[in-house]
Amino acid sequence: MSLIKSISGIRGTIGGMPGDNLTPLDIVRFSAAYGSILKKKTARPLVVIGRDGRISGPMVHTLVAQTLIGLGIDIIDLGLSTTPTVEFAVMQEKATGGIILTASHNPRQWNALKLLNEKGEFLSAADGQAVLDIATQESFEFASVDQLGSARSDDSYLQKHIDAIMNYPLVDATAIRQAGFKVVVDAINSSGAIYVPALLRALGLQDVIVLNEAVTGDFAHNPEPLPEHLTDLSKAVVSNQAHLGIAVDPDVDRLCFVNEDGSLFGEEYTLVAVADHILSSRPGNTVSNMSSTAALKVLTRQFGGSYYAAAVGEVNVVTKMKAVDAVIGGEGNGGVIVPDFHYGRDALIGIGLFLTLLAKRNLPMTALRATYPDFHISKNKIDLRPGLDLRSILTKLQVKYAGQPMLTEDGLRIEFGDDWVHLRGSNTEPIIRIYAESRSAEAARQLALQLMSDIEALA
Repeated sequence: MSLIKSISGIRGTIGGMPGDNLTPLDIVRFSAAYGSILKKKTARPLVVIGRDGRISGPMVHTLVAQTLIGLGIDIIDLGLSTTPTVEFAVMQEKATGGIILTASHNPRQWNALKLLNEKGEFLSAADGQAVLDIATQESFEFASVDQLGSARSDDSYLQKHIDAIMNYPLVDATAIRQAGFKVVVDAINSSGAIYVPALLRALGLQDVIVLNEAVTGDFAHNPEPLPEHLTDLSKAVVSNQAHLGIAVDPDVDRLCFVNEDGSLFGEEYTLVAVADHILSSRPGNTVSNMSSTAALKVLTRQFGGSYYAAAVGEVNVVTKMKAVDAVIGGEGNGGVIVPDFHYGRDALIGIGLFLTLLAKRNLPMTALRATYPDFHISKNKIDLRPGLDLRSILTKLQVKYAGQPMLTEDGLRIEFGDDWVHLRGSNTEPIIRIYAESRSAEAARQLALQLMSDIEALA
C-alpha cells in the first residue's frame, strides 16, 4: 500500500487499485473533499493551483482542476511552478486556498496534493481532518451547469516571486552581483530548472551552470537532496572551479549547498547560515523541528535570542514560530521559513539570503561553514513493513531508556548528554526515521545504529 493520507494532504504512487495507491479516483475524491471544505467558508471559492515537473503532473493537474471547476470553484492555474510560489500567490491573490501537485523529495512514481489555507499555509489539523472525513464519506455536492467554476492561467508569478525576493530588505543584489559567484545548480529535472537560474540571473550572476535542466520529471537521481545523491553536483563544482553548488528538490522548498572543494555545506546548516544573516540584523527567537541540529540553538543564544523546538512538519514549525514570534525558522532538511516574507519553506528566498551572507562575509564556502558549531547528524530510515507496530516499539524503548531525558510530542526523542536520537514515523513515506546527533560523526552513526538494532530486536 503506497497511499498516505494525512491532514496536510494525500500522497501516493501512481496507478494500482483505488484506496491503495494514488489513482484518478483517489485524486478526484480528495480534491472534491478539499473543495467542499472551502465551499463551507465562502460561496464562491478561489483556489491557486500549480505543479512540479513530475511525469504524472499533467494528468493529476487536469483531474484536480476539473474537479474543482465541477464543484463551482474558480481556479488560477500557475502551471509548472514551485511550492513556495503557489503559497506566495495564494496571499497575493487573496485566494481561499491553494493546491500544489508535488511529492516533494519522493521518487518519480510518487505524486501528491499539498493543501493550503487562505494564508498560503498548510491546513490546520482540524481542517485537514475534515477533508479526510469528507473524502471517506464521499459527501460531495457538485455545481449545476450554470454554477460551474472558471479557470484562468497566470504565468506571471515566476517574475512576481523573484521581484519580491529582490525587494526583500535583507537580500543585497548589488553585493551578490559584485561578488561575481560562479554557480552550479542541480535542478533535478523539475521546476528548479526554470526558477533557480531565473533568480540567479536577476541577482546579477552571469556564470551559472545547470545540471539536469530538462524538465522531464524523469529524475536523473534520487531527488532528495542528500549527500549520496549529489555526487555529480560535487564533481561539477570542482571541475568548473565554481564558488558553490546549489541543489533543490523537485518543488523547490528544500535547499542545500556544495562547497568550492566539492564537500557538502550540510543541509542542516542551510537554515543555520540564513539564521546567522537574519539574526545579525534582527536579533530574536528561532524555531526548528526536534530532528534538526543543535547548532541553531547555539547560534541563537549567541545573538541573545531563545531557541524553540517544534514537532516535525512545516505546519508545526509555523505554529511554533507564530507562538514565539520567531524572526527565522525552518527545518534541518534544508527548509527555510522567513516569516515576514511568507510562512512557508522557500528555497528561493533562502538562496537570496545565503548569497548575500556569502558576499558580505567575503569567505570561501568552506571557511564560512567553519565559523559554525560543528555537529553531525546521522540520518537513517527503516521500512515500515506490514506488522511492524511503531507505537508499541516506541513504548518499549521508553521503558528500555527510562533513565534518559525524553520528549514524546513527536515520536520519541531520547537525550544522552549532549547527544540525542529522534525516532518517528514519516508523514510522507511508509518508513521510520532515525536521526541521531553528536559532536562526532562516528558517534552519531553508532548511536543511530544502536537504536536501529533496538527496533529490530523489539519488532
